[in-house]
Amino acid sequence: MALIGAVALIVIGPEKLPKVARTVGTLLGKAQRYVNDVKAEVNRSMELDELKKMKETVEGAARDVEQSIQTSASDFEKDWAAATGEAQAGLPPSYPEYRHPRKKWRLKQGATPNWYKARAGIRTKALSGAARVARYRPQKFN
Repeated sequence: MALIGAVALIVIGPEKLPKVARTVGTLLGKAQRYVNDVKAEVNRSMELDELKKMKETVEGAARDVEQSIQTSASDFEKDWAAATGEAQAGLPPSYPEYRHPRKKWRLKQGATPNWYKARAGIRTKALSGAARVARYRPQKFN
């Protein structure tokens, strides 16, 4: 290094040597950053390849599990049909018919007595807009 520095001092000269040294330093810094970026990109691509391989193995395992579940489900359905006798009768599996729950919401609303609603301040009748304005309009004092 000392030999290179002495030759540079003789060739370039003492006036221009600091400026050239700064320029060489910045160029070396840029080169190092470029090399580090290339290394990071290579590492990312290697990790991406590893992740792709891992994804493929996980997807393959998921497919195997799904197939085993489907085969066991079909076996269960066959066993269930044999146990309930649906397969011997030749009938398709029967499902209960849909029935609406028939909730009695009107009865529930009417179950509260009107005297309780009046005491609790619950409205029992809907007011029209004009009736509401007339009811809540401030009274004029004469």
